[in-house]
Amino acid sequence: MTELNTRYTRTPHSEKLKWVDRITKVMDNQFRFPGTNWRFGLDPLLGLFPGVGDLASFSVSAMLIVTMARHGASGKLVTLMLLNSALDALIGSIPLLGSIFDFAFKANERNVRMLRNHYEQGKYQGSGKGVVMGVLVAVLVLIMLMIWLMWQIISWFYQLLATYL
Repeated sequence: MTELNTRYTRTPHSEKLKWVDRITKVMDNQFRFPGTNWRFGLDPLLGLFPGVGDLASFSVSAMLIVTMARHGASGKLVTLMLLNSALDALIGSIPLLGSIFDFAFKANERNVRMLRNHYEQGKYQGSGKGVVMGVLVAVLVLIMLMIWLMWQIISWFYQLLATYL
């Protein structure tokens, strides 16, 4: 796997966005399977803890998206990033299938790649303060949806166990 290019050429905030690359590497590409070039990060490992791990992983992704929105990502780009992260969190919360999906999808890496393309195309928009509030609301709604879904799954399992006991 090639090393990520950490230069953002069209923004005055390039130093502040370097940590986004570091966190993305930790979440998606920190470790390598021995003898292969296949990399993975903490995201699929957190996904092994049902519900809580996926919520933690989504929270990190949301923090990265808020930071990117604050540094000039357009509303459309932020929406696409949120969709990537929500898809990762929702499918990642499915037992077994979600763990396999987390190893392959790498939403944070996709989001940073989209941000780089956004800057290279010259679509940088400044501070993006107007988008940040919408992102925070969307993140809160998605977190509440995930908590509600976990509650529904737990209550379903409880009812299932109650019928057998």
